[in-house]
Amino acid sequence: MPYTREELDWMEAEWAFHLHGRQAFMSRDDFLQLQVWDGEGVPADAVVGAMEAFFERRAKRVKPRTWVALSHLVKDVAKAAALRAALGKTEGPDGDVSGWGAVKEPLRLDPRARAAFEAWKRWQAKAPSPDAPGFLDHYDEERRLFRELLSLAEAALLDSAAPLRASLKARLGESRLQEGTLVWKRAWDHHWCRMVCETWGIT
Repeated sequence: MPYTREELDWMEAEWAFHLHGRQAFMSRDDFLQLQVWDGEGVPADAVVGAMEAFFERRAKRVKPRTWVALSHLVKDVAKAAALRAALGKTEGPDGDVSGWGAVKEPLRLDPRARAAFEAWKRWQAKAPSPDAPGFLDHYDEERRLFRELLSLAEAALLDSAAPLRASLKARLGESRLQEGTLVWKRAWDHHWCRMVCETWGIT
């Protein structure tokens, strides 16, 4: 299925987000690369995840290249696609809930959060293939279970939530996204979930 206009806008916004707005619009070659991934059936969120992996690695370099293009993400996108395929084949029917041991305290000691994490992971493991009739309903329920976990993780942030929100709002502002738009909300949700999960060590 071709990328929707919303997905294209989202990927372009994420590109600008990582470049602090200095390269807010993709080049013609970048859009051609997106067409290649589109033709290969690579989901938009996998491309966004590959951007994060690429820019995390780039930030650790002493002298990162000043010019970047989507073609530099080819290996990261391939890894993301391969990982998805591997997880779909090897994850057990009950889901892997061992990751809760790596979650930081005090959230790790909250029995409600642990139960929410385990319910989310077990439901993830039961996901049907994307072309199965019940896939969308299953996905909606998986997102609902994740939001339950996220709400508990957010509440546990207490006073540290405000500076995290301020930081994210500033970053989105650098990307020249108009606050309140559909793409802005999608970018906010994506990065806020990531920030909360990274804070607690939820994977």
